[in-house]
Amino acid sequence: MTKTILITGATAGFGQAAAKRFAHGGWNVIGTGRRAKRLRALQEELEDAFLPLEIDMRDRAAVESLAQLSPPWGEIDLLLNNAGLAPPTDPLPDTDWERLEDVIETNVTGLVALTRALLPKLVERKGQIINLSSVAGTYPYKGGAVYAGTKAFVHQFSLDLRCDLAGTGVRVTSVEPGMAETEFTIVRTGGDKQASDKLYAGMDPMTAGDLADLFWWLANLPPHLNINTIELMPVSQSWAGFTVSREG
Repeated sequence: MTKTILITGATAGFGQAAAKRFAHGGWNVIGTGRRAKRLRALQEELEDAFLPLEIDMRDRAAVESLAQLSPPWGEIDLLLNNAGLAPPTDPLPDTDWERLEDVIETNVTGLVALTRALLPKLVERKGQIINLSSVAGTYPYKGGAVYAGTKAFVHQFSLDLRCDLAGTGVRVTSVEPGMAETEFTIVRTGGDKQASDKLYAGMDPMTAGDLADLFWWLANLPPHLNINTIELMPVSQSWAGFTVSREG
């Protein structure tokens, strides 16, 4: 029986790579995103295995409508909550409220609304939820207050959701990657590709393909196993020291 995965944020980065990995692995893939042109291009590549849906995670009604998809697309076995936004890495007082609100509505409100709407189907099929958090939710950095706060929420939401779903057979995992070279980083640096490229100079970052392979591995674990949280970084990334402000 062919399984179905719903991937939010399928137009680029981890989501797009995951869509290709699962479609090539024989799954039906529902991909959501805000950029219709990219969704159509992905459908042309993946053909009948891919259902493109232009949806903004900030639109709660549209997000919740995904629970009404008709079979076979409505028979969802895996929800990959991948969609996410991040404001530029400016201190909180220097960031427009509208940018912050978009991040919170996408990374938190939309994710919770979609998960809640799909839970009856996932419970019925003893399915799986993979939530994309980040090492930013664990390790503080300047300019990360809101983005990192949303990713810390995703981590804790995943753990508590596991408690709520005890006995249902539904698996929940929080995936928490470090530095990965994707389009997301260009957006994070305010659209400055040179600044984005500079971040990866002299190192070997993770790729979208690395994360897609991880999602595939999680999806194909024996159903009695649950990975609660998985944190991964490139070998060339580690933790920085504390910042100390000194007078004089």
